[in-house]
Amino acid sequence: MPEKDVIICPNCGEKITRYRNPFPTVDIIIEYSSGIVLVSRKNPPHGWALPGGFVDYGESLENAARREAREETSLRIDNLQMFHVYSDPGRDPRFHTITTVFVARGEGVLQASDDAVDAVVVDPYHLPDPVVFDHAKIIEDYREWKARHHGGISIP
Repeated sequence: MPEKDVIICPNCGEKITRYRNPFPTVDIIIEYSSGIVLVSRKNPPHGWALPGGFVDYGESLENAARREAREETSLRIDNLQMFHVYSDPGRDPRFHTITTVFVARGEGVLQASDDAVDAVVVDPYHLPDPVVFDHAKIIEDYREWKARHHGGISIP
């Protein structure tokens, strides 16, 4: 049963049911240069993360991934593929989010922007500290997926 509250409309006095739903988000594993892109977050929780963010109302997940990649890294992304969905209610310490993770190839010049303080290319086997949210787990799953389906990580 969804969590909900009943509030009273200040204009008409009628009862209104307000549901609490998880927030949809996207994260993107951007393969670029000889690794994957991580961003240093400007806002809490501070640390390293995959580029990503909230899906806007009326926006597809794919378009949200393209927008967030461009906003945070200045990169265009190609060959966008859905990777996995992560829904643990504790994955984001601020509130319940459900993320759809994509894998894509980055094109252009990497430059931090928007709410990213820095953007770097890292070896997915050697991550900086701290990696926030559940992104270390997502990257671990990505490494396993690449090993199973692509003969290991080889990013040209």
